[in-house]
Amino acid sequence: MPSVRLVHRSGRSNAPSTPLASDVDVARSTLEQGRGLMFRRSIPDDYALVFPFDAPDTQWLHMLFVPFAIDALWLVDGEVQKAKRLAPFVGLGRGRADTVVELPAGAADEVAVGDEVRLVE
Repeated sequence: MPSVRLVHRSGRSNAPSTPLASDVDVARSTLEQGRGLMFRRSIPDDYALVFPFDAPDTQWLHMLFVPFAIDALWLVDGEVQKAKRLAPFVGLGRGRADTVVELPAGAADEVAVGDEVRLVE
């Protein structure tokens, strides 16, 4: 099985894509999406959890039972619509997206609305 990476390209320049994560899990099932990062003690620095959805819609994230902060990205067709840091246990966020990405806190510091974020093999 080929490895999947998550890459970022700034919408503000012609810079090449830079890696955001090389350890990527894709939550495809309802169970995987419902569990998300709950009950994990931590995630590696180079990790991303990606939630693909059928079509753009309002997608909610909560941090119940997640004891560490994360960066969350809401994407439509690979374009960042919203980026937010979510606090442990009490963080809450929502945005319009067909894909949501969860990363370790700080991993998306350079990502801005309008940038491109994509999975690549």
